[in-house]
Amino acid sequence: MDVPSLVVVLQAALSPNPPERKAAEESLNQYQYTPQHLVRLLQIVIDNNCSMAVRQVASIQFKNFIAKNWAPLDPSEPQKILQSDKDVVRDHILVFVAQVPPLLRVQLGECLKTIIHADYPEQWPRLLDWVKHNLQDQQVYGALFVLQILARKYEFKSEEERTPVHHIVEETFPHLLNIFNRLVQIEKPAVEVADLIKLICKIFWSSIYLEIPKQLLDPNAFNAWMMLFLNVLERPVPLDGQPVDPELRKSWGWWKVKKWIVHILNRLYTRFGDLKLRNPENRAFAQMFQKNYAGKILECHLNLLGVIRLGGYLPDRVTNLILQYLSNSISKNSMYTLLQPQLDVLLFEIVFPLMCFNDNDQKLWEEDPHEYVRKGYDIIEDLYSPRTASMDFVSELVRKRGKENLPKFIQFIVGIFKRYDEAPQEYKPYRQKDGALLAVGALCDKLKQTEPYKSELEHMLMQHVFPEFRSPVGHLRAKAAWVAGQYAHVNFTDKNSFLQALHSVVSGLCDPELPVRVDSVFALRSFVEACKDLNDIRPILPQLLDEIFKLMNEVENEDLVFTLETIVDKFGEEMAPYALGLCQNLAAAFWRCMNTAEADDEADDPGALAAVGCLRAISTILESVSRLPHLFVQVEATLLPIMQRMLTTDGQEVFEEVLEIVSYMTFFSPTISLDMWSLWPLMIEALADWAIDFFPNILVPLDNYVSRGTAHFLTCKEPDYQQSLWNMISSIMADKNLEDNDIEPAPKLIEVVLQNCRGQVDHWVEPYLRITFDRLQRTENSRLKCLLVQVVANAVYYNAALTLSILNKFAVTTEVFNLWFQLLQQVRKSGVRANFKREHDKKVCCLGLTSLLALPGEQIAWEALGRVFRAALDLLVAYKDQVAEAAKEEEAEDDDDMDGFQTDEEDGSDKEMGDDADDDEEADSLRLQKLAAQAKAFRDNDDDEDDDDSDDDFSDDEEMQSPIDEVDPFIFFVDIVKALQASDPVKFQNLMQTLDFHYQAIANGVAQHAEQRRAEIEKEKMEKASAPSS
Repeated sequence: MDVPSLVVVLQAALSPNPPERKAAEESLNQYQYTPQHLVRLLQIVIDNNCSMAVRQVASIQFKNFIAKNWAPLDPSEPQKILQSDKDVVRDHILVFVAQVPPLLRVQLGECLKTIIHADYPEQWPRLLDWVKHNLQDQQVYGALFVLQILARKYEFKSEEERTPVHHIVEETFPHLLNIFNRLVQIEKPAVEVADLIKLICKIFWSSIYLEIPKQLLDPNAFNAWMMLFLNVLERPVPLDGQPVDPELRKSWGWWKVKKWIVHILNRLYTRFGDLKLRNPENRAFAQMFQKNYAGKILECHLNLLGVIRLGGYLPDRVTNLILQYLSNSISKNSMYTLLQPQLDVLLFEIVFPLMCFNDNDQKLWEEDPHEYVRKGYDIIEDLYSPRTASMDFVSELVRKRGKENLPKFIQFIVGIFKRYDEAPQEYKPYRQKDGALLAVGALCDKLKQTEPYKSELEHMLMQHVFPEFRSPVGHLRAKAAWVAGQYAHVNFTDKNSFLQALHSVVSGLCDPELPVRVDSVFALRSFVEACKDLNDIRPILPQLLDEIFKLMNEVENEDLVFTLETIVDKFGEEMAPYALGLCQNLAAAFWRCMNTAEADDEADDPGALAAVGCLRAISTILESVSRLPHLFVQVEATLLPIMQRMLTTDGQEVFEEVLEIVSYMTFFSPTISLDMWSLWPLMIEALADWAIDFFPNILVPLDNYVSRGTAHFLTCKEPDYQQSLWNMISSIMADKNLEDNDIEPAPKLIEVVLQNCRGQVDHWVEPYLRITFDRLQRTENSRLKCLLVQVVANAVYYNAALTLSILNKFAVTTEVFNLWFQLLQQVRKSGVRANFKREHDKKVCCLGLTSLLALPGEQIAWEALGRVFRAALDLLVAYKDQVAEAAKEEEAEDDDDMDGFQTDEEDGSDKEMGDDADDDEEADSLRLQKLAAQAKAFRDNDDDEDDDDSDDDFSDDEEMQSPIDEVDPFIFFVDIVKALQASDPVKFQNLMQTLDFHYQAIANGVAQHAEQRRAEIEKEKMEKASAPSS
């Protein structure tokens, strides 16, 4: 398609007529891969004779095509752009990027970013020469624009990837310095000069972000840059051309320059100017920076802030950055000495006024209360907010220099409280009171720890904070709620003070002003957490929930959801009457949040965060009513649409949270409904397509389906769940691109099938064993080796004769058993067992090995039988010790509230088993000695060789239920040995004679323990049976 024809198609793509527009889009898609198509699009973008609308459509097409096809993510994918086209694009985009209007430059800049990231330096070695040449020519803007993109490529790169930066700096920074020098000397500079200086600043910023290039460590070179930065920083901004509109004003070129220079100086100060740095080269730089520049910068910054005091203008971001610099100066003695003479003026005439409610706040409060709430709870806003930076400055000042500053600051705040109380209604300094309350809230932690303030807090709250709940001024009612929330955990001497605050906060939920209602919900969370007697809240619980849901209909705010979660958590099963209503409201809020997030298409959108919060809160509710299965039937219809939609690619952002809900629904419902079964294919499809990282999360509901819906799993043919599971597991186990850690849930799922479908899936034993052997051949990770060997153990327990015949068929019997015994015998340096560390692992191995003893004599070799018998005894010893230790730890936890076993994070599931550091060897050794003594009935000697290292034994899997939970391994072992003795006394006698004294003693101990367990189990059954009638 030639250029004129392409222009016609692009024009049609703008048509208001849908069929015409669709035809144009199809035509563009059809021709996009033809040679020179990309070049023609670029020709249209840079053609001044074309209409702006067509050029813009062409630029978007051009950008999108380059983003997708210039450097495909998969290197094996064939190239869709001819090399000759790439060469033309690279040459022309550099020439024209500076010449096109800003609207198009943005699109071409994105293209350049893609191309530079993919091609520099290997495929585009001449790029830096072009930049260098044009920095000395008439194309300065274009060269700076391109250099900024190039420098940004390396902004966050670590040391080894930053090598090209040194060359870029060496080649370009001398020229940048010359240009910067010339620009600074221009009298009455136009705003275009500011645009050039801003680009130079951004290049400098990217080049020093993580590390100072060695060229700048030279004091003369660095000084030249610093003099220019300070020169521009000290100069007043030109008044000519400065916009009046505040939004346009803060984006004006000269204020942007100020912002970037302050940004750079902060970065140099906080990252490289700290004398505590260990790197000697950087330490020398830090000393030089502190000595020569830190004080000068402080002086400049204080002068800039002085403008605010006189009622002048300073953009919020610049104010925020300057206050960050000052906060960082407080702890440094030399800087604090410079700050001290001006500290009172700074604190009381600049910083405190910034903390007060102002005209902009009032305007937003009245005109757009939703936006007021969003800004107040948005973390990103805090990066730009002078108020947040002021609070941080005051907090840092009283934290690091509290002795001389806290008393005078509190005295200042008390003075404001006093003036406020004494003033008549129409003259009360409401805004100053707001700032004083904010300060009191911000200093909460310090005041709660420091006398004499600590003992005065309750009086202060009663006298100066709680009365503002009744203030005629909305923002003071909101601030009172916020401060009350900060101090909810204070030990009130009079319980009525706590109740008064609680009821005031609850009343705030019905306030006519939206921000007051939101701040009240936020405060309520703290009061619910702090409440020692739930009877204080119980009578108003329905009202609270009602008000929170009304608010959730108005605002998307995750803090609302957090408050709801806290209430649910606190009241547990008492939430049962509200569970359905809660889930319905949260589901409705979830859909609203998702719709907002999709419309805004921003990753950090508050709607997206609130959506995650809604799902988390639903999980909290399901957990709190887990012992009431009938409620799960009631909420299923509400939650099913969320699960169905969000288990597809639409739900990638909330996939983990949705899987948790699916897990609860499939585990606690009385039965798994057919509607819930409809989710199975969605999870399998997601796993095959994109969700491999979520395999451990998907394992839980799949386990529930098989273990709690066994009959349906086995009998349903449309869809065939057995086949579906096999397809997924075999595909993942065979995938050579997947790491061992990624596939760990696969053998666990095979175990779920073999244990739950015992005797009903004989035809699957061979295929599952085959893929297990195949993966075992190439597995390096000992954790995965153990899990694969456990598949064999489960298969033997499922059907020993069938499994042995399959092993013999594949001629792997000796190999597999040798590996199994080798893994069982491996120990760490401390002497503790390296593998099969959970109770469950030991039990599976034990049941598998014991099942082999039941085979007829001809099926298992005589010497193998002795080895199996001894290994089973060793495992039973280790299992008993571990169960005893777990019980002891649980007892200690109950008695002393001490931590028992470590959590799954230290379970080693993502690391090699044998490599853990044995930090607590000595403690382990003492513990093991005690255990050995406890287990004396079990064995005669006190050696601790076979004991487990408890630090690594527990993982979340331990909590999962399994059919073998009901099987006692000691009784199982003794019954099989007794059966062997009865059926083949000679074989039994010979087996006993092969055991040395040590193993005979263990065998006797196991027999005794089995009878003890039998009696305990019988007693438990009787107690259970009599429980309902008692």
